[in-house]
Amino acid sequence: MKGNELKPHIGIFGRRNYGKSSLVNYLTGQETAIVSDLAGTTTDPVKKTMEIGGVGPVVWIDTAGIDDEGAVGRLRIEKSLEMLAQADLALILFTNNRFDAEEASLVEECRRRGIPYLLIYSQADRCRPDPGLIEAVERDYGAEVTVLTVKDPSLREPLTARIREALPESAYVHRSLLGDVIGAGDTVVMVTPIDSSAPEGRMILPQVQVLRDILDCHARAVVCRETELEETLRQLAAPPRLVVTDSQVYGMVSKIVPEEVYLTSFSVVLARSKGLFEEYVKGTPALDRLGDGDRVLMLESCTHNVTCEDIGRVKLPKLIARHTGRQIACDTAAGLSAPPRPMGDYALVIQCGGCVITAKQLAARLAPAVEAGVPVSNYGLAIAYMNGIFERSMRIFNHQSPRP
Repeated sequence: MKGNELKPHIGIFGRRNYGKSSLVNYLTGQETAIVSDLAGTTTDPVKKTMEIGGVGPVVWIDTAGIDDEGAVGRLRIEKSLEMLAQADLALILFTNNRFDAEEASLVEECRRRGIPYLLIYSQADRCRPDPGLIEAVERDYGAEVTVLTVKDPSLREPLTARIREALPESAYVHRSLLGDVIGAGDTVVMVTPIDSSAPEGRMILPQVQVLRDILDCHARAVVCRETELEETLRQLAAPPRLVVTDSQVYGMVSKIVPEEVYLTSFSVVLARSKGLFEEYVKGTPALDRLGDGDRVLMLESCTHNVTCEDIGRVKLPKLIARHTGRQIACDTAAGLSAPPRPMGDYALVIQCGGCVITAKQLAARLAPAVEAGVPVSNYGLAIAYMNGIFERSMRIFNHQSPRP
């Protein structure tokens, strides 16, 4: 259930030939990354998963050197710096008794983004560190420098312990999606449409995540399609505590589920768990302010085959056009790719549930919009708003009575 993108990410940054790939191999205990004395061996970020005691699986990101040269080199540097948006922790390497503008800019960028970092003096067997430099770096940046040579296996566990200590708990401690609103013995009905965009032979990840969370809460899960919902509710001995539906059938489901039963969507549940819920709540009413010629950016966190029933590329744009009665242009950016236009060109950004990315990655994805003052929303909340059930979709999380 948990893909690589949901695990804590630890990025390794530094100049070419400073031992970044060697450090990945050292920490994972495997020949994961190609190591060479030739500068610029690592051209694209390389990811490797490894278990850390007390944390669980983490993803190591080996990046290209931040001092690469030429037009292609600049592209590699940009790609490396993009990895900061995915990193829950950064390891910044320096050696040869140099700590110059490149290293300082990495530290500054980590501070600006709120990313914890460790400073590591690498390849100490090749060039002994100058105690004066180490003291100056520690004084100037308020961080202890780890002196390392990957030829000494006894240093691996102390470094791993430092990494474990520096990694924010929020990156790896599981938060229940529904644990504060449902309890043991409650019944939750999950409405899961099956259309051409549904994967063959399995449920989509948000549905699996919610199902697992319901079971972890010792509640009962009842799963049905929207076409069987009315009969399913009728057959229950008592009304369910909550109905969670796929956003695309929100309008239909809201007419079937009695007002005294809480109702929300998988996308809204995930939006709340990722930490930007208040931004979504504040930004969603911007749908009413859209005018002719405005642009809306759809942010998809995953990449998938697009069908005629795709929610972000087909159904949402149609719903927005019908809701506003205006000529609205919709762009899409999939995965963690950059938007096709500058953020200031957009009147609204609508993010998917983000089931395949971490809260850190989602926050970084939306940061340019928030900083530019562009309203942000979420698939589930936007669809609920345009179906007139915005407040209802959040009622259970506000601990309000489900009765109007």
